[in-house]
Amino acid sequence: MTPAETRAESSPESDATTASDPVTAGGGTANGHPANGHPANGGTANGQPAPDGAPAPNGVARAGVGTLPAPSTTDPGTSPSEPATVPATEPDPAAEPARADADAGAARPRWWRRRRTDLAVFGLFLLTALWVTSQIWVDPAGRVAPLYSSDPAQVQFFLAHSVRVVLHGEFPFFTEQFNYPDGVNLMANTAILALGIPMVPVTLLFGPAVTFVVLVTLGLAGTATAWYVMLSRHVVRTPLAAVVGGWFCGFSPAMLSHASWHPNIISQFLLPFIVWRVLVLTRSTRPVRDGVLLALMVTAQAFINEEILLFTALACGVFLLAVLVQRPALWSAAWRPLGAGLAVCAVLAGALLAYPLYIQFGGPMAYHGLSDAVRDYGNDIAAFFAPGSPTIGGNQRANVNLAPNYSEENAFFGWSLGLLTVGIVLWLRREPLVRALAATGVFFAVLSLGERVSWWDRELFTGPWEWLVRLPLLDAVVPTRFGLITSVVIGVLLALAVERARSLPLDRRTVRTLTVAGLVLALLPIAPMPLHMTSRPPVPDFITADRWRGYVGPDQTLVPIPVPSMGNTHGMRWAAATNLDFKIPGGYFLAPRNGNTGDPGRFGGRPSGLGQLLEEVATTGRIPKLDDRQRRRSLDELRHWRAAILVLPVRQHHAEPLRRTVEQLVGPGRRELDVWVWDVRALTDQPA
Repeated sequence: MTPAETRAESSPESDATTASDPVTAGGGTANGHPANGHPANGGTANGQPAPDGAPAPNGVARAGVGTLPAPSTTDPGTSPSEPATVPATEPDPAAEPARADADAGAARPRWWRRRRTDLAVFGLFLLTALWVTSQIWVDPAGRVAPLYSSDPAQVQFFLAHSVRVVLHGEFPFFTEQFNYPDGVNLMANTAILALGIPMVPVTLLFGPAVTFVVLVTLGLAGTATAWYVMLSRHVVRTPLAAVVGGWFCGFSPAMLSHASWHPNIISQFLLPFIVWRVLVLTRSTRPVRDGVLLALMVTAQAFINEEILLFTALACGVFLLAVLVQRPALWSAAWRPLGAGLAVCAVLAGALLAYPLYIQFGGPMAYHGLSDAVRDYGNDIAAFFAPGSPTIGGNQRANVNLAPNYSEENAFFGWSLGLLTVGIVLWLRREPLVRALAATGVFFAVLSLGERVSWWDRELFTGPWEWLVRLPLLDAVVPTRFGLITSVVIGVLLALAVERARSLPLDRRTVRTLTVAGLVLALLPIAPMPLHMTSRPPVPDFITADRWRGYVGPDQTLVPIPVPSMGNTHGMRWAAATNLDFKIPGGYFLAPRNGNTGDPGRFGGRPSGLGQLLEEVATTGRIPKLDDRQRRRSLDELRHWRAAILVLPVRQHHAEPLRRTVEQLVGPGRRELDVWVWDVRALTDQPA
């Protein structure tokens, strides 16, 4: 993840940092205090900052080379990086008002220039995100990513659940609106409440399909902007460096890969600030306050995506350990505020999350450990040197077998960026910060290879993940996603390289040319392209016109044909389009394998004979010949679901074989608008 570096001195354009913000350990004196006015600290001999753009003497970049925030003894109300010089002569009292007016007049243009730059950068990121999602915006309800349409349907269902939480006061962490009557543990299924609840007005006005594409767009642009803000305020001084770092963190191939399916994963706009607050704690003078701030951000992130929060915590731990290995003396000053702040964070966040986590791990339909279908997902080594599919240089066919699927391309940096990253580490290898970042990136890149390390789909040997996969919490992690941490590390390294290039002993034009050429060579092959979309069946008019309300009661279900499952999620979109006003059986979610709380997870609920039968007909188009035993079992399932009606769209693939199969089970149906309807209330109300 990101470093917690500060500049050796405040930028003239920057706001003064408070005493709770770290200062670079390497940019000060031996005791860790800022060496204001010292030439090696980026200033001139008289204590004034060097001209903007000028390299620091002795080859030290003005952004500093330290790796961990150092303790501060400055007054909390002052910036720790302000020069602490004493005037040689008494100031003229008459000149003070004029000087103050001049300083205020100069501060206002500087403040506006910074805000104008920030707005321009955010506009750039937003336009890029709109470009990436442009094919979804054409028709949000009618366009979906090819190959895997289940995840968007699931997210839309969760967004509709947020509407019910706000408008009807429904329990937020569990629902019976799908997989009825067993229900679904939403805390164990990433219900994105922290995203869905603020978006309730959009969902009510435009529907969950529009909310989905809004979240994807804002997730990409917001993540890039958040990293830009953190980098520009605390790590680098050059705006271009912060833009490059933020751009890659927001639009890396891994982020583009998840964008079509997982807005909860790409919504990482809290992560840079969580990382920064953790590192602020290493020298905080107010650890209680900083611990409270961290706890609030951790709690919010837990309701966006807990897996990404776990990755952030692990990355912070590995990075700090890598720093302390190089600078063990820093621990003596850092452990007290860090320990106090983390303790406050743990107590407060633990209190806020105690009940939701109890529901997640001990509530109804809770599971322990991921399904075997995804537990061994890992990156191929070759994936680190291939461009991602949704990029200029990407090719889906070339990426076959290099990733578990196209929604999990968590590496795919390309050869040019891979070589440039190695070159950056070698060039800046003397900086402890760069060495710590490199160690963090490599560590999680190795873990992302999974249980079996492979090269071009050829298994080589057992990976270290084999020994970690059964540990608590880690047993719920998809290992290929550790590559997301490596992506962020590369983004920060790119920002540092652009910043440090200013100190090269070359003229400005040459430096600018080399910097731009290197960035184009590395980033152009993986520049984002619009996400590829395909059409999907519309929600039937029978649903949108509320014709179903004449059949389905509050404790009954509407059964879509085929029955909702991991591969058939159209029925979940129907329910989401009505804000879950009716219940459905089945669906796409994670649940305990045998329906018992605590079992290992699997996709979907209890196995359904009727569901499997209809899914086979929908896939093959073959009409089975059913006997009385199969009919009785199917009726038993319909009674268990408390089915009111069965609904089959007339434009459903293999609709005619499905219609004739259902007629063997419950008799003839009736065409109503654009669906076939079977009213089975007379059958399901009878005792088994």
